Amino acid sequence: MVAQLGEKAANAKPLKGFGGSGVLEVIEDHRGDTYRAVYTVRFASAVYVLHCFQKKSPRGGQIPRLNRELMETRLRDAARIEKEGA
Repeated sequence: MVAQLGEKAANAKPLKGFGGSGVLEVIEDHRGDTYRAVYTVRFASAVYVLHCFQKKSPRGGQIPRLNRELMETRLRDAARIEKEGA
């Protein structure tokens, strides 16, 4: 993944609702299905993958509530891990 090298993938974009460009999503289509990978580059020591899932929502670009809550929890966990490791 290019994020590990400090670069941004051409198809990565900031995820709305997560406070700026520190949380990114990559969207890929494969055989008629859409998949998302969400990760954060907010921390200097690691790239944290917050969630990967198949998009099934019929409502355009919206992320289902449970997926969003899981990503928020994992982002808080990553921040805690970074703080404890410092």
